[in-house]
Amino acid sequence: MIWVTWRQHRAQILVTAAFLVLLGMLLLGSAVEASRYVAEHAPPGCPGVAVACGDLAVALGQRYEAVYSIFGWMPLVAPALIGAFWGAPLLGREYERGTHRLAWTQSVPVGRWLAVKLSLLGGAVVAGGLLLSLMVSLWRPVFRTGADSTFGNIGVFNMVGVGPAAWWLYAFALGTAAGTLFRRTLPAMALVVAGVAVSMFTLFQLSDYYAEPARTELSGTVLPADPDARLVSAAWVEPSGREVAEPADSGCPRRVDVGQSSKNAEAWQACLFGKGYRYAVYYHPPSRFWRFQWTDGGILALASAALVGLAVHRTLRRPG
Repeated sequence: MIWVTWRQHRAQILVTAAFLVLLGMLLLGSAVEASRYVAEHAPPGCPGVAVACGDLAVALGQRYEAVYSIFGWMPLVAPALIGAFWGAPLLGREYERGTHRLAWTQSVPVGRWLAVKLSLLGGAVVAGGLLLSLMVSLWRPVFRTGADSTFGNIGVFNMVGVGPAAWWLYAFALGTAAGTLFRRTLPAMALVVAGVAVSMFTLFQLSDYYAEPARTELSGTVLPADPDARLVSAAWVEPSGREVAEPADSGCPRRVDVGQSSKNAEAWQACLFGKGYRYAVYYHPPSRFWRFQWTDGGILALASAALVGLAVHRTLRRPG
């Protein structure tokens, strides 16, 4: 069965391996060149929150715009491709071509056929996701010249730690279940792409409730001290101590002039702070990174197990 699995799925395995190799070469090449650029242009105190560090980060973003664009789409595109080209054809193509009638009437039982294929391909998917996470974790420090955004940026968060492995496994399981549902490859692929996008958005919204948000009151600014914090909500605190979403009858005019909105907002905020208002921010600190990583991973692992169980149940119940 191991040889049969390799023969049937070697195209996906080799293409994915080639993709990871090319991506690794791209990240390595950009990191080496960027490290030289940073060594020549980085002012003292970087990485950090200084304005000069921010300017260097902007310069790097412009210099490596193509690499940044690829990285920006990767958290969504990579698992969607895994689900579409690894999971969806696993059973959907067998049903579509009718080859399941031959494969499942040989000496190997259907249950063993499923167990070997799901375990081998699922293990390969997890290994590929962990390799991607390792490459990104080694690549990012070179470009971390300004404020860090590992925890607060959901795209980066899903590309490091156990995130890629969990999302790849979930997409693979979703594609496998979709293949048993539609018994066609293309509809299963479409469901995977939509399902991964919806699941990623839903899990991000759900992550606000993984822990009780920390609270801090700011005066003179509406920006938290730690730029990598994951914001949950914010409110103005009146001098009496009551929280309000929008101050009313504060005596501070709020103008919205075209081209001056940022300066007007800052003037309005300064007026509120001058009258004794404070700005309450509810957030998750970056110290909760691994707690959120393992929570996301656990949810996705349970969802993957449920989807695989559904696929196995439907296959064994209606093998033909």
